[in-house]
Amino acid sequence: MNEKRKECRRNEDRQIREQIRRHQMLFEVGQVITSEMDMEKLFEVIIRQTDKIMVCQRTTVFLYEEKTDELWSFVATGLGTDRIRIPAGQGIAGWVFRRQKALIIPQAYEDSRFLCDIDRETGFCTRNILSVPLINRRQNCIGVLQALNKINGDFSEEDLGLLTSVSHYVAVGLENAKLYEELRVLDKAKEKVIHHLSHELKTPLAIISGAFDSILRKAEKGNFFQLEKTVRRGKRNVERLLTLQEKIDDILQQKSVREKDEIIGIIEDALSFTEELSDEYPDNEFLQRIIRRLDSIYHSREIREEKIAVLPFLEEIRAQAAAGCRGRDIRIFRRFEAGPVLFSDRDILGKVFGGLLKNAVENTPDGGQIEIRTFMDGKRFRTDIRDSGTGITEISRKMIFGGFIHTQETLDYSSKQPYAFNAGGAGSDLLRIRVFSERLHFSVCFESRRCPFLPKDADLCPGNIFFCPHLSEPAECLHNSGSLFSIIFPAAALC
Repeated sequence: MNEKRKECRRNEDRQIREQIRRHQMLFEVGQVITSEMDMEKLFEVIIRQTDKIMVCQRTTVFLYEEKTDELWSFVATGLGTDRIRIPAGQGIAGWVFRRQKALIIPQAYEDSRFLCDIDRETGFCTRNILSVPLINRRQNCIGVLQALNKINGDFSEEDLGLLTSVSHYVAVGLENAKLYEELRVLDKAKEKVIHHLSHELKTPLAIISGAFDSILRKAEKGNFFQLEKTVRRGKRNVERLLTLQEKIDDILQQKSVREKDEIIGIIEDALSFTEELSDEYPDNEFLQRIIRRLDSIYHSREIREEKIAVLPFLEEIRAQAAAGCRGRDIRIFRRFEAGPVLFSDRDILGKVFGGLLKNAVENTPDGGQIEIRTFMDGKRFRTDIRDSGTGITEISRKMIFGGFIHTQETLDYSSKQPYAFNAGGAGSDLLRIRVFSERLHFSVCFESRRCPFLPKDADLCPGNIFFCPHLSEPAECLHNSGSLFSIIFPAAALC
């Protein structure tokens, strides 16, 4: 009798020690998982740590993608970086995701919900499954965590409790990694804006500075004291703008810039400088043009709405673009299925459609094509401008309407002739179109597919599909990539 009691106590001690060991491992797993911020590395960490604590052959993490209503697995042991995608309501994972309930499957191939196609695709043979939902802090299900093929025996209720505990750490880690990725995108956007502004400042400032030097030399020879005084004042302000450009570079190098008031002062000095010049030289047409230009930038004119026949208006825009890209091998098609009369501002719409068409031409290599299509989308009127260009990378798509964003690497960027391939620009065109859409109450949306051979902004297209080394047939380029921008007018804008 005493021996039985001792044996029971020994068993209880072993169970307690095993529980303590598992809880210690769980604590360590939680620390490791929640400390990793890189999404790709996080998947590897989750798999490695869960395999270890659950004593199983493989762990799979499925995440939900709302846009496609699918569950996808980014990484699983033995699969490298391949992705497995399944409809969100199918398979064991889909059942768990939809119902947000855990499942223990002792015999996978005997369960009708099991998708054996995945095993055939991966070469893995699934014996048993423990599957739990991933619930975030807002109590939303973001995916599924699965442990496959327990090394010794079947998964138990105790295993279910342990994997459920692991899933809490996994959900937190995934949410943190997602937030970190979003912050990286914002930081990348800020960096591109600063790079671009710095790049845009350099050339014109150098030209202006050189012009002042030339005028100053001529003034000194002619002893034009008043002109010399004025030019020196202007040159000082140009030098301050150059200092601003240097400070932008300093920001990129993580250096501190504290003279905020000086930056504001540059703007004030530039304005007062033009006013002083106007007083000294009231008949100078050049100076008057500068002042009028400043007024046009800082003062928005009133909207002048009128009736606009869409088809001749768009044909005029198309003809302007065709003339602008003369000398390039670009075909611009039109497919006009509807042509109502709009009540809007002709000048602003010209900038919107002309800007989008020019953007399409500049991002399409020679040999490519562009289509302008008009049609009624229910009671709304829609115009699509679709190009077969290089497309926009995922990170640039997130920033494209932010302003001062160009889709090339800054070091590769150069301002060329309008309508030339990769002509560049100030990067503010789409921001301006977004502002116009708010003023005139139309909507603008886009979708884009990046060329698979140019996955990064730094990857360059040769500018002619016949020179592309990746294509067996030039016609392939017309279907590999491109962008679609849509302008949609509500029924209230139609006459």
